Amino acid sequence: MQMDTATLARHFQVEKDNPLLGLEGRTTLLRRLGVALAADANLFGRAPARPGHLLDCFMKLAANRHIRAGRVLAAVLDGLASIWPSGLDLGGFVIGDAGRHRAARTDDASDGIVPFHKLSQWLTYSLLEPLMAVGLMVDDIHELTALAEYRNGGLLVDLQAIVPRSEFNPQREYAVDSEVVVEWRALTVALMDRLIDFVRAQLGMDATFTLPQMLQGGTWTAGRKIARELRPLDGASPIRVAADGTVF
Repeated sequence: MQMDTATLARHFQVEKDNPLLGLEGRTTLLRRLGVALAADANLFGRAPARPGHLLDCFMKLAANRHIRAGRVLAAVLDGLASIWPSGLDLGGFVIGDAGRHRAARTDDASDGIVPFHKLSQWLTYSLLEPLMAVGLMVDDIHELTALAEYRNGGLLVDLQAIVPRSEFNPQREYAVDSEVVVEWRALTVALMDRLIDFVRAQLGMDATFTLPQMLQGGTWTAGRKIARELRPLDGASPIRVAADGTVF
């Protein structure tokens, strides 16, 4: 809760020739993380509250040492949704990484809202192997989605799987909550669900080859490499986002 930008910059060795994108935003996240940890003793323990206490929570939630991936994500969202400064507020609840789009129609309070939870899902994916290492079996990984971020999404634009319906300025930075970025991210999630089946067929593999394996070893890495080939000066995304380190 007492973290300041200068301290974070010093420990990450941030200099003019070694910048860190969104340094201020990342510092804000850490301070808000401290508040969230102290606010939920059921998830993070007491005196002191620590993220690692999540493991105790998962052990209690597991049935016969099995836990669903969606349940892990739900705990992460319950405990950490409030740390995201750009998160939407819905009926007094901070819902974290989500965007508004007029095509997302429902008949309840979520009308017009598209959920992404990119960093929360990335954290959840990162927790799966450690949980397995202590003897928990994580089931139903398919309950999680692809990560709605600019490397996966940039790959789809660069290879013209996603084609903008109108001209856009490649040098312009779009706000994270703009309809352009929300639609791009939503298409990324939807198309990655289809892409995994094609990749499995090409590799001659079944469902044991999972979405996070394709993301980490395939689309994220490929997105970065192709961006560097097409835009060698900075390897930027084909659609630039005004990022502050709290979403991307």
